[in-house]
Amino acid sequence: LYHLQRESLLRLDRMAEKSVDKLLAGIEASKAQPFERVLFAVGIRYVGETVAKKLARHFKSLDELIAADRETLINVEEIGERIADSILDYFQNHDNLAQIQVLRSAGLQFESGEEEAQLGNALEGKSIVVSGVFQTLGRNELKALIEAHGGKNVGSISAKTDYVVAGENMGPAKLQKAQDLGITILNEEQFLALLG
Repeated sequence: LYHLQRESLLRLDRMAEKSVDKLLAGIEASKAQPFERVLFAVGIRYVGETVAKKLARHFKSLDELIAADRETLINVEEIGERIADSILDYFQNHDNLAQIQVLRSAGLQFESGEEEAQLGNALEGKSIVVSGVFQTLGRNELKALIEAHGGKNVGSISAKTDYVVAGENMGPAKLQKAQDLGITILNEEQFLALLG
């Protein structure tokens, strides 16, 4: 896929210039995906999006992850023996390593960017619900900030929720539940101030 050529694609039936350009732009954009997304996408058994994020934050590069032993892996938050063994098995397979080399030579990201590495851990271990409509940032941007600062996005309010980031039009039932449970409710400005 990463070695497709524009001229070759244009020769295929039913592949107009616009379709080819769109396909190639999509392939090129995939090379800019952050390390955690690439790690998730390579298909290591039991490594879902959340585990991939934890691994990418801890190891910073694929080479560091490949070099990790079982004990080091198990000491990463949310990585148990089953996941650690699956990771070790994956990287002991020569076909998998060869495929990773192909992807690496195609330009995919196999290390955390400087921006990711420089963010603090102001929300480390905190569970946060984002609800409502916001003035400055979109919900997905807020969720990305939460994760980049060590927090965990959760979909519903419970006694385990640490913060609710509340925008306009937050559902009254959700707001009431947060108040009843004594959860700290932050508006967008307060949330951004919390990050420093």
